Amino acid sequence: MSASFAPALDRFRTDYAAHRASEGRALDEAKLRSLPWLVSGPTVRQWAVRARTFEAFMAQVVRPLARAGGSLNILDLGAGNGWLAARLAAEGHRGLAVDIRDDNVDGLGAAGMLLDGTAFEPLVASFDALPVADASVDLAVFNAALHYSTDLAATLAEAARAVRPGGAIAILDSPFYFREAQGAAMVAEKHRTAELRFGTRAESLLALPFIEFLTRDRLREASPGVRWRRHRVTYPLWYELRPLRALLRRERAPSRFDLWVAEVA
Repeated sequence: MSASFAPALDRFRTDYAAHRASEGRALDEAKLRSLPWLVSGPTVRQWAVRARTFEAFMAQVVRPLARAGGSLNILDLGAGNGWLAARLAAEGHRGLAVDIRDDNVDGLGAAGMLLDGTAFEPLVASFDALPVADASVDLAVFNAALHYSTDLAATLAEAARAVRPGGAIAILDSPFYFREAQGAAMVAEKHRTAELRFGTRAESLLALPFIEFLTRDRLREASPGVRWRRHRVTYPLWYELRPLRALLRRERAPSRFDLWVAEVA
């Protein structure tokens, strides 16, 4: 992320943490350790979706890579409270849990409860300037985080720089749309309803030029020569029925998550 964004980023960090707290995302240690299989609370439906992505990620990316090379060195990008890094550490992997936030709500400040004593180190850093050597990790995973990039090409290039040939980059739980116009409609709605959703924090939460969403074309244009593969995830029925519900209500098309993976040449 460009240094010119520093003042806006500082305000974003503070207000985003407060907003996340208002949504009930600060969890006690027991609930943190249950992630992604949360069973109660205001975000339980969201975690029911993320749990399905996690299960696909482990089955289709992590475990096949580990069979080929044993314990993996992994970058958990957008690690937040460290839940994914903790799950990976429990399977014998190691690496860095990277985020730009270190608050105690669901930033790296909360990760100590999960990562203390594990082989994952929490680290505050930008996606675009990872403090790792070239070709030094086996896997870089964007953990519900790639849509917070401000420069998709630079972010993907930095991840590719860090991953060894034969390793992989994975995208978890970022909103994908079939068409650019569908994502643009989501962004327009977000800005139109910002004051209602975010209150006095609206200006700071919208100040940074995040890409907000992804499409297959966006990935292709930002990483020429890289072959991205979509692994369709089967989500809870209510999630799978969202496009039909939107059509019947004449609402904008919803995004999908799924699992997107690219092998690094």
